[in-house]
Amino acid sequence: MVTGTPATTAPTPLEEELARIAGAVPDPELPVLTLAELGVLRGVHVHGPGRVEVELTPTYTGCPAIEAMSSDIEHALHEHGVPEVSVVTVLSPAWSTDDITEEGRRKLAEFGIAPPRPQGPAGGPVPLTLAIRCPHCGSTDTELLSRFSSTACKALRRCTACREPFDHFKEL
Repeated sequence: MVTGTPATTAPTPLEEELARIAGAVPDPELPVLTLAELGVLRGVHVHGPGRVEVELTPTYTGCPAIEAMSSDIEHALHEHGVPEVSVVTVLSPAWSTDDITEEGRRKLAEFGIAPPRPQGPAGGPVPLTLAIRCPHCGSTDTELLSRFSSTACKALRRCTACREPFDHFKEL
């Protein structure tokens, strides 16, 4: 959720525009997704003429991509005439795979990465299915090859139906 300045409850039109620009930045590890689709953009605040603060929550503490995300956001906002951009890391509330938008989940599957299963509300019902669906053929007959893949937030799996390996974005 993108919030407005601390004195207001709703974002200003300028903050909404800047949030669209910052949110359109591609994720450095999964460039098929934008930061908004990944759900890591938490807030954009205008603190004065030409002074903007952007809040990001990493997918996990110590995520090496947060530095690249920050730099890319600064660059994008500088290109749109914002001279002073500060990107701050916000750890609470923690990011969850539930923060990935439906569009982001669709793009992950189209890219060949099995999206995380929705976790639902805290204290809510537990999903009945534990199956990971193959993004290539749709089969749920898959096996874990490695708990870690190209990034720490993904696991490497293989479909036993089509025999294709694929990444699975782990549920957090």
